[in-house]
Amino acid sequence: MNHLAHALLAGDDEALQLGGMLGDFVRGPPDAVLLPPRVIAGIRLHRAIDAYTDAHPEVLAAKVLLPPPYRRYAGILLDMWFDRCLARDFPQWSAQPLAEYSLALRALLWRQDALLPPALRRFRGYMETHGLPAAYTDDAVFGDALGGIGQRLSRANPLASALPLLLQREAELQGRFAAFFPQLREFARAWVEEHAE
Repeated sequence: MNHLAHALLAGDDEALQLGGMLGDFVRGPPDAVLLPPRVIAGIRLHRAIDAYTDAHPEVLAAKVLLPPPYRRYAGILLDMWFDRCLARDFPQWSAQPLAEYSLALRALLWRQDALLPPALRRFRGYMETHGLPAAYTDDAVFGDALGGIGQRLSRANPLASALPLLLQREAELQGRFAAFFPQLREFARAWVEEHAE
């Protein structure tokens, strides 16, 4: 899952949401001197969500829908695509409008600037410029985001050309997401109850 999902699955707790955003930008054990315990719990929730997602049968079945050479990058593509699915159907998953939620998430990152590593500060600027995560519903913005990720990878890859394939498989991928996401939401709720309360 990508940034929108990680924030939403953290619930209304801003510290867990911040940890969810930090999860892709913190390597190794989180710094207990720099980061508050609830933010560290959010990073751990992010990692638990990623592990659950990577092993889920619906996600594994969705990966098979992507032919070579895209299948090698299926994890990245599906993380992004599932955030797009979530953004497109946001009223089904949240009482808060997507645009408002997106603004609040960016505002959280600005308020917690001192806790952000440089890479997340740069990404926050990208989020501001492109209206993310709400703008993942826009084909052009989404395609540009895939291309941007592809440019940051060390080897040549097909991410910049993946959008037409994903659109072609949209109905099948949406079905996999619809079957998977409620289970992931329940997993995240139970994890928070057990580990972060």
